[in-house]
Amino acid sequence: MLEASNNSELPVIPGKRYFTIGEVSELCAVKPHVLRYWEQEFPQLNPVKRRGNRRYYQHQDVILIRQIRALLYEEGYTIGGARLQMENGSQKAETVQLQQVIPQVIAELESVLSLLET
Repeated sequence: MLEASNNSELPVIPGKRYFTIGEVSELCAVKPHVLRYWEQEFPQLNPVKRRGNRRYYQHQDVILIRQIRALLYEEGYTIGGARLQMENGSQKAETVQLQQVIPQVIAELESVLSLLET
């Protein structure tokens, strides 16, 4: 898996309801064991668990993981600092979330436009 240096290089999040830990790992360029660790450190990150304790992440979980990733890898926060940023709902966290959602919306709108043009 190629490691993306920042969130703008990450793939667009598909329009699915649930994602496995492997899919989220690829979408966020973070290894599965890191995702499991972040679940312990960030109370906001709480994927649905089904049979056999398998994790299923929703779209908002993927965006949240990308926010955490940006705070840790791009902004240089420690785990504790990133946790405080997430808990405070800071302006930066909201900006990062918008940066994640805007390309997704653009991609979805472009696909709808291409369908309408055909």
